[in-house]
Amino acid sequence: MEKSNRIVEYIQTNREQILKEWSKKVILMDEQRAANLISEKVYINICNDYINLLINSSTNQQKNSESKISEFTQKIVQLGWTLGFIMDSLSEFGKIVFFPMADKTSEKEQVEFILDYDKWISPINVAVFNQYAETWQRTVSLQKIALQELSAPLIPIFENITIMPLVGTIDTERAKSIMENLLQGVVKHRAQVVLIDITGVPVVDTMVAHHIIQASEAVRLVGAKCLIVGIRPEIAQTIVNLGINLTQVMTKNSLQKGIEAALEMTNRKVISTEES
Repeated sequence: MEKSNRIVEYIQTNREQILKEWSKKVILMDEQRAANLISEKVYINICNDYINLLINSSTNQQKNSESKISEFTQKIVQLGWTLGFIMDSLSEFGKIVFFPMADKTSEKEQVEFILDYDKWISPINVAVFNQYAETWQRTVSLQKIALQELSAPLIPIFENITIMPLVGTIDTERAKSIMENLLQGVVKHRAQVVLIDITGVPVVDTMVAHHIIQASEAVRLVGAKCLIVGIRPEIAQTIVNLGINLTQVMTKNSLQKGIEAALEMTNRKVISTEES
């Protein structure tokens, strides 16, 4: 403990110089990986926060230390720093502290210093890495949920008429999300007609068609009708070549025609007016 206190005292005494040298190293490393998108002040603040963690840990305030580690890792996750980059940065910090302290000491003393330094700092770094992994996983999970919700929105466009615009590839997991959002939205918006717009779906294969047919059938079972719109010529050709049967599903080649059909199905229609 006495030797670790000596390291903390050295860091506190030479804090300004250590912070200046270390932040410059971190900035240079980030520039080399072509990811330098933040201001110099942010790098300095992050480096300063880490030094605060080290000093704070020496006071044995475990709860406070855990809270500070959590705050620190949230910041570096938000910056998008990879675990490898963080490890390299902390390694540079160790070098900046080690070489001046080990200067003019014997080889035996240098080895002892490395062991003492590692014994003191490793638990702190492990806590940072573990918290980083948890925070990153939590962030990714929240982003995934948000993307799933945004990837299949059901939008009311007229009374009793809603549209679900689909963009991108549809896999099994996304198809499940589409089905859930579709059924919940039909009930929520009291939709009588649902338009599924596949204009933005690049490929319609057997699996995608199967999911669309399932969605259409599910909508019918909850008392609404479903139209598939945005079937481009190349998709129509693919569907025919694959032998996919869409005869039970109402289709239109454009969203405009789909809306017109939906209005007719709800006893309405578009009337053009001219100024007199």
